[in-house]
Amino acid sequence: MNPPIGAMQIVSMLALDANALIALNNVHARELSWVEKPQFETMIHNAVYARGIAPNKGFLIAFDQNALYENFNFLWFRARYENFIYVDRIVVHSAFRGQGVARALYEDLFKLARSQSQNLIVCEVNSDPPNPVSDLFHNRLGFNHVGDSLIPSGKRVQYLAKHL
Repeated sequence: MNPPIGAMQIVSMLALDANALIALNNVHARELSWVEKPQFETMIHNAVYARGIAPNKGFLIAFDQNALYENFNFLWFRARYENFIYVDRIVVHSAFRGQGVARALYEDLFKLARSQSQNLIVCEVNSDPPNPVSDLFHNRLGFNHVGDSLIPSGKRVQYLAKHL
C-alpha cells in the first residue's frame, strides 16, 4: 500500500469494491465510456496505474505505450509518441469533488511515471459534449492541447499532454 496523501489513502483498485467502482464509472459514462465487469477487470490488470482512494472516492486508470489496449484515443497517442502514459479514465464520486481526490491521484501517477523514467502524461477530454470542469482541471495541472479528433462514438475530443 502507498502512504496516505493528506487524509487520503491511495490503494490498488484491486483492494477496492469493483462493483462500486464500475457503478461510479458508469454514472459518468457520458464523460468516460460505459464498462462491464469483464472489460473493467481486464483494464485494471493491463494498466500501468490502476489506483483509487478508499472507500470508492475515485480512481484513475492509465496505460503505458506498450499496453495491449485497443482504444481509439490510446492508439492516436501511440501513433504520435514513442513513450508516454495515457490516462484512460479518472473519476471522482460527486460527494468528494473539490477535496483534492483527482489531484492526489494525478500526483501519485506523476510520481510513478518519474520512477519509470516516463516524462509524458497524455489524455483526452471531451470537447463535444463539453467538459469544462475537466478542461480547467487539466489546464491547472499543466496539460497542453496537442490535437483533436472525432472518435467513433461520435464524441469530439481534444488531446492533451503534460511533460514532467
